[in-house]
Amino acid sequence: MLSALSNAALSATRSRAPMAARSLSSSAIASKDFVQEIYIKELKAYKAPAKSADAHKGQVRDFHAPKAPQAPSVSTSDISSELDAYSKSEPDVAEASASSSSSGSLLESHEDVNAWLEEAKKPVVKEHH
Repeated sequence: MLSALSNAALSATRSRAPMAARSLSSSAIASKDFVQEIYIKELKAYKAPAKSADAHKGQVRDFHAPKAPQAPSVSTSDISSELDAYSKSEPDVAEASASSSSSGSLLESHEDVNAWLEEAKKPVVKEHH
């Protein structure tokens, strides 16, 4: 009941009060942007200073081609004597023995890895709590 009375009172006040409406215009007001006009005018009036022909002198070095390399001077008798000495030399025996001992250590490490893999294949027993 109270809501019916309040609705009636609201409708009565709405009908008596004049509606003030503001009209909106969709066209933009044409106004000049003075700052933009001054900026464009200054840009158009700007003239870049002319560069002199010698402006690059302090910035760029003159190119000088490097000297051609000279071939090393080696006499053919020295080369032939060095080749003869190389062909007569015997290879070091110590390197061969070192390689045989390293292959033995590889076999041992291979066996160690196999033992570790066999250990890893075993089932893991978990304790129940």
